[in-house]
Amino acid sequence: MTNLHVLQQTDIFFEFGAEQLAQVAALCEEKRFGVGDLVFEENSASDELYVIVAGEVDILVDPSLVGDRAGSPSKPATIATLRRGQSFGEVALVDQGVRSASARSGSHETRLLVIPRQALMDLCDRDPALGYRLMRNLAADLATKIRNSDLKIREELLYSRRGARPEGEA
Repeated sequence: MTNLHVLQQTDIFFEFGAEQLAQVAALCEEKRFGVGDLVFEENSASDELYVIVAGEVDILVDPSLVGDRAGSPSKPATIATLRRGQSFGEVALVDQGVRSASARSGSHETRLLVIPRQALMDLCDRDPALGYRLMRNLAADLATKIRNSDLKIREELLYSRRGARPEGEA
């Protein structure tokens, strides 16, 4: 499967023309990861976008950053598992802040397309129609991810409240 074919199947490149996809494909470098290999760590610098060619990537957060209920050390919690054609690391394209989560390979043969932020931003500057489509698609992708996270938070709060007793009850 070529880089071009992978990008055609990726939501953030929806409605890109053949020439636009070819320009993005030219920016890509493929990297391989084994099961458990760290792609990037939470709170690290961010300047790349990733598209999954094959395998799985687990997105993890460190619960200790928001406090642990039991007071004991906690291990990272998987908040999503992504598969072929899905992208991650897109927040780096928007704000260049630190990573909001860690990404770890979830399979023995994970292959990723890595797209450097600056090269992609330069392409967007040269082709404003491409830049507009990319930013529109990124906004839609991020909105979906935020909604899914919101549902998980609500579910967690609902389940934690069901197990708690009202104040004053023994």
